[in-house]
Amino acid sequence: MNANTMKAMIITAYGDSKVLKLKEVEVPSVKDNEVLVKVHASSATRADTMMLSGKPYIGRLFTGIVKPKHPIPGTGFAGEVADLGKNVSKFIVGDQVFGETTLGFSTNAEYVAVPEQGVILHKPENLSYAEAAPVCDGHLTSINFLKEIGKVKAGQKVLINGASGSLGSAAVQLATYFGAEVTAVCSSANVGLVRSLGADHVVAYDQEDFTKSEKRYDLIYDTIGKSSFSRAKRVLTKHGVYLSPVLKFSLLLQMILGSFTSGKKARFAASGLKSDIELRALLAELVVMFQEGKLKTVIDRQFPLEKLAAAHQHIATGHKKGNVVIVVES
Repeated sequence: MNANTMKAMIITAYGDSKVLKLKEVEVPSVKDNEVLVKVHASSATRADTMMLSGKPYIGRLFTGIVKPKHPIPGTGFAGEVADLGKNVSKFIVGDQVFGETTLGFSTNAEYVAVPEQGVILHKPENLSYAEAAPVCDGHLTSINFLKEIGKVKAGQKVLINGASGSLGSAAVQLATYFGAEVTAVCSSANVGLVRSLGADHVVAYDQEDFTKSEKRYDLIYDTIGKSSFSRAKRVLTKHGVYLSPVLKFSLLLQMILGSFTSGKKARFAASGLKSDIELRALLAELVVMFQEGKLKTVIDRQFPLEKLAAAHQHIATGHKKGNVVIVVES
């Protein structure tokens, strides 16, 4: 490999994890308003599987109709600034940074070019690169759902379904930070983990169905889409809200119907479609929480870049706890 090339995972067609190939490609050229980041760690997420598989098909409107528009997967990153465009003023070479590329993907590589005004900030000193790389998946998505969409308030009763995953482990901590009374739903094996994150109550889904409980919740955040509004609304308060980042036709229909009535509501939003300014502002709030020691990143496993396919196979089992991190080695 020469100075102008880098290792990157490439996908040229939709499919399963087998479409991922490690290749040597050119290092991205930096535009006047961009920062070139030498990637130390990047993320591998459930959402990335949409890019790999091209399913659901509606997602191809954003990722490419016939094949991926961006051949390098991955959105979360953490690393060092290696080069700057001539108009960049907020960063200098050597700065430790983290963020995400949203629909630009391209982080499962040794280098990535990111707009200075994109979703990129200086990395908190108390976070390692591995801890910072997946923050824009779990933490950023969950603060958007809880704070911006759900309008969570102190004293509310909040239930987090899928509490041990990337979004769920972040959501338990965030809902606690905002002063809610938090009930976490996870498997029996992960009860200890979610309690350690601050959950007031834990429901093991393999022993109890939360939708049949006599308790009522102001907000239900179904991070994995395994429940539904029609099932969960029984345990919502009169004006309770059901949130999910997993868009299904039934959820879309309930959102439309709910817009004509008062009372219980179902809501969805694609956090990655928010503007970079909005996402960066939310990320800045998270930075403060990390610096205060109020948040942490739960890491399940770390894989080297060349083992990205194995990372996605692990994610596909549905049993990961927290985040999967890709360690990028030069």
